[in-house]
Amino acid sequence: MSREAIEYDVVIVGAGPAGLTTAIKLKQLDPNLSVCILEKGSEVGAHILSGNVFETKALDELIPNWRNENAPIKTKVSKEKFLFLGKKSSLSWPTWLLPAVQKNHKNYIISLANFCRWLAEQADKLGVEIFPGFPASEVLYNDDGSVKGVATLDMGLDKEGNKKDTYQEGMELHAKVTVFSEGCRGHLGKQLIKKFNLDEGKNPQQYGIGLKEIWEVSEQQHQEGLVMHTAGWPLDSKTYGGSFIYHAENRQIYLGYVIGLDYQNPYLSPFDEFQRFKTHPAIRKMFEGGKRISFGARALIEGGIQSLPKMYMPGALLIGCDAGTLNMPKIKGSHTAMKSGIVAAEAIIENIKNKADLSIYEKKFKESWAYKELHAARNVKPSFSWGLILGIIFTGIDQILFRGKLPFTLKHKHADHEALKPAKEMPKIEYPKPDGKLTFDKTSSVYLTGTNHTENQPVHLKLKDPELPIKYTLQKYDEPAQRYCPVGVYEVQKEKFVINSQNCIHCKTCDIKEPSQNITWVCPEGGGGPKYGNM
Repeated sequence: MSREAIEYDVVIVGAGPAGLTTAIKLKQLDPNLSVCILEKGSEVGAHILSGNVFETKALDELIPNWRNENAPIKTKVSKEKFLFLGKKSSLSWPTWLLPAVQKNHKNYIISLANFCRWLAEQADKLGVEIFPGFPASEVLYNDDGSVKGVATLDMGLDKEGNKKDTYQEGMELHAKVTVFSEGCRGHLGKQLIKKFNLDEGKNPQQYGIGLKEIWEVSEQQHQEGLVMHTAGWPLDSKTYGGSFIYHAENRQIYLGYVIGLDYQNPYLSPFDEFQRFKTHPAIRKMFEGGKRISFGARALIEGGIQSLPKMYMPGALLIGCDAGTLNMPKIKGSHTAMKSGIVAAEAIIENIKNKADLSIYEKKFKESWAYKELHAARNVKPSFSWGLILGIIFTGIDQILFRGKLPFTLKHKHADHEALKPAKEMPKIEYPKPDGKLTFDKTSSVYLTGTNHTENQPVHLKLKDPELPIKYTLQKYDEPAQRYCPVGVYEVQKEKFVINSQNCIHCKTCDIKEPSQNITWVCPEGGGGPKYGNM
């Protein structure tokens, strides 16, 4: 039986800043185009998580009068701090010594989830059709091998794949151009990169995991507009990472920690490093007596232009973090993702109206300010493979003295899943027990994400070899999935590998970090996963 199919001019997969920007720009350029967006979250913003200090450059291009449209962009950055942390001590780095790329005085502290909800409202006004709760689960191809569109997931299947009373067949959406904007490590984008060899000649992609909490604190602890970052403790000098602390409106602080997924020690737990970080004397005083109201985690893409795949293929485009447009030293990806969406829309219009080849998208992107920004930032992340101190010194030379114009490009030498060393070669890490006031466990944290998955559905975390976790990964690496997953999806119980898929918050860390690439993340039923509020 063939599935029902709907035809559109453009189908966009993912309602993040890149996808929504593409849709808005398309309708601005041609109001008669039929454009739809598929979003796997239960609503726009439900799966969106970011720091977020927002640079308005792309938004100024897209919606110049956004200040008059009640955009949720209110809290201007008013003060900045950067601390190097020892175990008990801290050293404040003068902000005038920071590279320009790390200065935020013209930027805003926002909730990216709420910003995406607002962008969805703007898209809706222009006639874009948005379908939350409908994950694109499969790429469809024409006879000539070009991308034809996508199919949504069949819903109402039990764990064995049998149809339940609630069974509903997925639909096909066909398009002249399909745009993939799923965010970091998009599961369809990953397939397309492999099928069309889009990463041929590129460095291995690099990732981090970002963990975030929102706290409500007292007036005395709150400095609206303050942006603060730290490096150093609790991570060792060989592990890339650091924190962000953003004082938003309504006595809220956005607190987060990012750890590069190229870390070596299989005993490292990003979640527990984040909790331990909060116990530092310089950090603890900001949150004692406050209340944690939100938690979440998401992988972020850090490879830069060395790892940026070819962003077009017959019938389709990769944009935003599905491709890897985040500016790592700037710790920002929303503005570059949005710019990639603007450029994609312009290329699509030329493709549909003038039969221009979709390769024009990559040509236009390489001429944009976003690409120039990524080019200037290209050497920062790989330099930290030399360690924290050398990485900081080199970044200062590269970004302050040469403004990113050094006559060479450093390479990323290996993929993150290849970085782990055998457990017997690395020291065990003992993490303190959470106190339930400042530090917390994974169980109470996943509760705050609002995560829910329909019971008795197929497990969306697939093992290529079900025997491998116990027979190999446990023996060699002490099964690091128990620790790299921020919400306890993976456990080893009595020599059995247990997957608690109902806890999954779709961060994609397992898909990236598993040393044998044995775990593949696929879409669960529509609307499943976290339900973030103002993350």
